[in-house]
Amino acid sequence: MPNVKKNIEKLKHPNSRKTITLSKKMKRNERKDKSKLDTHIKQNLIGEKIMWFKERLPENCEVLSKEQVLELINSYLGRFDEELEQIALKNSIGQRKNRQHASREDIINITKKNELQEFETGGIELPNMMDVEQMSVLRNWNGELRFLQHFKLRRFAKKHLI
Repeated sequence: MPNVKKNIEKLKHPNSRKTITLSKKMKRNERKDKSKLDTHIKQNLIGEKIMWFKERLPENCEVLSKEQVLELINSYLGRFDEELEQIALKNSIGQRKNRQHASREDIINITKKNELQEFETGGIELPNMMDVEQMSVLRNWNGELRFLQHFKLRRFAKKHLI
């Protein structure tokens, strides 16, 4: 990348062929970097979700029943309830007219709404906790994102678990 920037500074005319090819290379590299960043962000979100479920699995259980999976997903959907109560408590105390933690509260509410809608319609994508192999993979997973490819993710919808 440094060579490209030096070459652009040396070029005389902004519309020359060399300048155009170098600018195309720079734009392509920027698109690739953005794509890599987007992929890492998506992997982090999936990894955090799977780690949340891994930490809350029952101890001596090889596979989960539909009721247990539904219970886990409901607790996952309600994971922000305590924080919302704290924010509401802080907002109720005092004489201020504005909301103190408005941005965090809005983000939590949007996230809860989207996850609930996803669960009720298409389903939440999780490792299949009703399969013995996937449960062993989940229990042995140490949280490294490079091992996410070993999971066979399945969509769990509310209508399928009831």
